[in-house]
Amino acid sequence: MPRTLDDLDAEGAAVGVRVDINSPLTDEGTLADDARLRAHVDTVAELCDRGARVVVLAHQGRPGGDEFTTLAPHADRLDELLAAPVDYCDATFSAAARERVRDLPNGGVLMLENTRFYSEEYMEWGPEQAAETHLVAKLSPVLDAYVNDAFAAAHRAQPSLIGFPGRLPSYAGRVMEAELDVLGRIDETPTPRVYVLGGAKVTDSIDVARSVLQRGLADAVLVAGIVGNAFLLADGVTLGAASAEVVNDRSTEAVKRAGDLLDEFGHRIYLPRDVAVERAGERVELGIDDLPTEESAMDIGARTVAAYADVLEDAGTAILNGPAGVFEAEAFAYGTRELYEAATRIERSIVGGGDTTAALRDLGIDGFSHVSTGGGAALRMLTDGTLPAVDALERE
Repeated sequence: MPRTLDDLDAEGAAVGVRVDINSPLTDEGTLADDARLRAHVDTVAELCDRGARVVVLAHQGRPGGDEFTTLAPHADRLDELLAAPVDYCDATFSAAARERVRDLPNGGVLMLENTRFYSEEYMEWGPEQAAETHLVAKLSPVLDAYVNDAFAAAHRAQPSLIGFPGRLPSYAGRVMEAELDVLGRIDETPTPRVYVLGGAKVTDSIDVARSVLQRGLADAVLVAGIVGNAFLLADGVTLGAASAEVVNDRSTEAVKRAGDLLDEFGHRIYLPRDVAVERAGERVELGIDDLPTEESAMDIGARTVAAYADVLEDAGTAILNGPAGVFEAEAFAYGTRELYEAATRIERSIVGGGDTTAALRDLGIDGFSHVSTGGGAALRMLTDGTLPAVDALERE
């Protein structure tokens, strides 16, 4: 575990704080959802209360995308959420930006411009090279310490995430600390340990399944969503052309890799017993023996939910990542809702981020032990047990 805020002498220090507040935007350019921003409020507020001069670093969108824009609305919203004043600077490491950092009063907050406005930031680097980028080399001299609270981006090796620990005393923020405390100690959670893997990140989920099965971390793996369809195809089930096309569009190797995993760990991997399709505008559930069908499988059915709920009922810990179907459509939210509600009744329930968090929010489900802020980062942590940004903090 890297050093945390408990180890930082914050009074009067200029502290660069990397957060992940990449958020959906409205047509008017305001925040459509401030959940990621609110997640970091405790870290920033604590540093302000301890007299630090807080310099916020973050990104928004991807170059060329509709949501690739300024962080001005994020600064406005953070100003509303914090007791401390929040200023915004439309540059990141220019002379003017560095002067704004020097002039920042104790307990004040300055949000710098979108780090991805600079080409260095959407490239992957080694830590030594990242420390030499313009962003890190120019900004480091006006900072006394660096805090990484951006767990959701910690699987990336970009300068603002891995470069500063090579130049500054560095620490994990409260979000990062909490995520590592949970996801880094899966092996200490109560057993039996059940993983529920769904969603559309087929190859990532297969990698997670292989890792946790090989390491003895999973007593059972339940698959659903496009991931579940890939395993059904690997098991010889003819779903139909539409479902097979969706799987192959995600990964041409998914079915083979799922088949290899079934050959090795089939006794611990549970497959869907039925699927739900849309037929004449209605939800129709089809058993495996009723397949193939020309419609695309959009959810698991009641028989699968019942079988998976029985497994979850006996679990000590459930780790869930990805919805069980097209939860955005009410008719196909059933599988996701039922599985996740079943998980809330377990002693320990850990939920991955990304699409999963969005599903829970849309469906109004809560009561979990831990809901991660990161989708890709959570999957990477569960697979490899490490992340580039965390490695950088620990090396420092």
